[in-house]
Parts: sequence; structure tokens; C-alpha cells
Amino acid sequence: MNILLVYPKYPDSFWSFKHALKFVSKKAMNPPLGLITVASLLPGEWQKKLVDLNVSKLKTKHILWADYVFISAISTQLKSANEIIKRCRQLKRKIVAGGPLFTEDPENFPNVDHLVLNEAEITLHQLVNDLKNGSARKLYQSSEFPEITKSPLPDYSLLKTSKYATLNIQYTRGCPFDCEFCDITALFGHKVRTKSTKQILSELENIYNIGFRGNLFFVDDNFIGNKNILKTDLLPAMISWMRKKNHPFIFITEVSINLADDDKLMELMTQAGFSNVFVGIETPVEACLVECNKIQNKNRDLMQSVRKIQAAGIEVTAGFIVGFDSDPPSVFQKQIDFIQESGIITAMVGLLNAPKKTRLYRRLKNEGRIISEWTGSNTDYTFNFIPKMNKKELIDGYQKIIKGIYSCEPFHKRVIHFLKHFEPKVKNKTKVSFTEFMALLKSIVVLGIFDNNRKYYWNIFFWSLFKRPKLFPLAIRYSIYGYHFRRVFKDI
Repeated sequence: MNILLVYPKYPDSFWSFKHALKFVSKKAMNPPLGLITVASLLPGEWQKKLVDLNVSKLKTKHILWADYVFISAISTQLKSANEIIKRCRQLKRKIVAGGPLFTEDPENFPNVDHLVLNEAEITLHQLVNDLKNGSARKLYQSSEFPEITKSPLPDYSLLKTSKYATLNIQYTRGCPFDCEFCDITALFGHKVRTKSTKQILSELENIYNIGFRGNLFFVDDNFIGNKNILKTDLLPAMISWMRKKNHPFIFITEVSINLADDDKLMELMTQAGFSNVFVGIETPVEACLVECNKIQNKNRDLMQSVRKIQAAGIEVTAGFIVGFDSDPPSVFQKQIDFIQESGIITAMVGLLNAPKKTRLYRRLKNEGRIISEWTGSNTDYTFNFIPKMNKKELIDGYQKIIKGIYSCEPFHKRVIHFLKHFEPKVKNKTKVSFTEFMALLKSIVVLGIFDNNRKYYWNIFFWSLFKRPKLFPLAIRYSIYGYHFRRVFKDI
């Protein structure tokens, strides 16, 4: 069979980094790891092509070539996914769909021929067998969670890796925590399932052999869900592998705030090459943490925890939320103050929404407060429930936060504050790549000449060049990030 794997387009948002990617001549941040893993689960004799709409166009000839079109997506890609489904129906091509978007709301996709839900290691082979026998049914799903030690090497040969700023890899599925607003445990369970160290080293070797060098994102929802295996097995093996290969990668991942409690783990992570972690801070208001069952963040000094991770040489990117029932009127200024004082440069602040498989959705539905389906975006000034706070007050407060952290002056102050104190521990490449050099030149032109706020760019430029020259590339990167965030919210 001819199988066309299609990844829908992301809307412009915090996470797209659309405006920043232009500086490094890349089309997207990350490739569709789920689809290239699915490709490896399909029979080897089947022909496969991949079209990622974030880096290229889906042409009619691509669809007509295929016997089946496989689509995988998350909630934010809903609009693009529906457009793809419509085109495939018009061209009379069969559609197979899976991934979080379709697993969340399978009933919303009557025009999909076959829905393969949950994790493909269990459900996909059932579809494949039925396709071979001519007896494929509409729905394939499972309540089981597979051991991922048998998950195959993703098929990177399907990708145009030069189009992406970062490649990605997965070590775990599942999360030990149960935050009310999060659907990760509904999708992947509470038990933290891990790949073997041998699997991860094989994947690293595979990515190394295709010639990729640079940032590699561990997409785990909580990389440190099983600290013991990390400290005794995986990280020591990664440290050894990275030394032998002369440190070809810099790793990024997502963790819970309790990383700050484990000095040994932070040390091993930096030795292995982890330079940046995303942490769900959510809110500095303790009552809101209690409300949403963010137990790992409760009863701790969140500011001190962030500073401890930063002091270990790891940059902290963080997520924040407003719209909790327990939010006081002062929450907006509290969020601004926390972000500014902590020096978290990339602070992803969003309005609370309730995805369908979350405990939050069930609670609000029982209270009669759900008013629509979630759009998949938490930055477009919409929410799918009736908040306790006055809607206008909530949106005005959200806009206040965005202006308070991403307007030029506060953003400039936060970058300088962070660079004054940060001491990275991860070994960086000694040579500046051509892409990085061109990004610098583009930043000089776009931010230093044509931008109305160019004085802030030049202030960071010369301050870092003379005060912290080792962090000069980081300063330029953050200047570009600031430009992206301002553009995103201006467009919205």
C-alpha cells in the first residue's frame, strides 16, 4: 500500500516560534515524532511519504498517490486537520486518524474512515491486519497502556531535517501527578513507562548518523517521573555517549518543579547536556495550586526552587495560568512580579481552559459551566467555560500580564537580570555555525535598525558583549524571542 502521513499546521502562537524561526531560516520547531514512529510500526513493504504542513504544502498529487492518508494531530491543529479531511474526502481517499486530538473527541470526526486511538503500539497492528483482510472497522481503541520498550526507532528518513530548528526524542510516557486541568494522565496514565537505556542510545546514534547536530528535545511530559532509573542508568550512559561523540547535542526537556530538590540529578543532567527545562509553575497563589491539585508545587518556595535550578546551570522556561476559581484580583500583578523577579525569560502565560478528558472538564460540566469545546489555544482570549471572575476583568488582567512581561522595557530588564546571574554548565560548541552567524546579522537588521524599539536591542547587545561575552549568543537569542512574543500578541 501507499501511505501518506500528514501533519496539520499549527496556528501562530507562543509555541510556534514562527517569527523567531525566520532568523535561523527554519520552517518549524519540531518534526512530528508521533507520525515517524507510526511509520516504523507499519509493514516495511508499504510505501510511505510524509507531508508536514508546517514545512511544506500538501499537494493534490500527494493525496492521489496514497491508498490511505494517515493524520495525527493535537488540539491546536483542529482547523488544519479538518481542512485536510475535507480535501481527502473530495478526492475520495480513505483517512486514518489518531493522536491526542482524535482520542479526545472521536465523535467529532464522522468523515474519518478509521480512528486509531490511544497508543499505536497496541491499536495500529489491529488496523493493519484488518486492512490486509479487507475487514477494517471504524474504531480501534484500548484502555491498556503498552510497555514502550518495544516501540521502534522513529523513521527519520521521512523528514527533511534541515527544515527544523530542533529534533525530538521520547523517553517516557505517563505522569505520576494528577493536575486537574491536564489530560496527560487520561491519555497516558499515571505509571511512568520508560524506554530502555539501550533504546535511547540507539535513537541518539541514529540521529547522530543522519548528520544532525544541535538541540534535541526530550518530549516527555515529565522527564524526571522516575528519578532512580535516570540517576543510576540512563544519565550515566548518556554522559559516556556524549563524551565519546564530542557533545553533538544540547538537550531540552520538561520536568516538574521537584527537580530543584535533587542536586545529584541536576548535576547529572547538566553533565549529560541538558541546558533547558520547561516547568509548570502555573501560579504563585497557593489557593489555586490547591484547587487544581498541583501537589508538587504546593507548600514550597517556588521562587527559590526556580533559582536553584538556574543556579545549577539549567535555564528555566515555564508555564503560567490565570482563570482559576481561586484567583484573587491581585493575581495578575503577582504573576508579573514572579516572572520578572525569577528571571524566567520564556514565560508561557495562558488562560485556563478545560480539555475534554480532564477532571476540570468533568467538574465544570457537572456545575453547568462548560459553554463550548476547547479551541486548543490558551492565548487567543477565549475559554470554554464560565469563569468565576468577571470575564472582562479576566481578559484585561491577562493582557496586563502580557504587557507587563513582554513589552520592551520589562522584557529587557528581565533578560539583563537573568544574564547577570546565570552560569551555564553545559558545554557549547566552540564554533559558531553559519546559520547562527546569519541569525546575528538578521537580528542586527530587523531588531537593531528597523525596529522602533531598537534601543533595547542595542542595550542588551553591548551589555552582554562587554559584561558577559560568553552569554552573548544567549542574549541575542532572547532578543529574538522577545520579538516573536511581541509579534504574536500584536497579531492576536
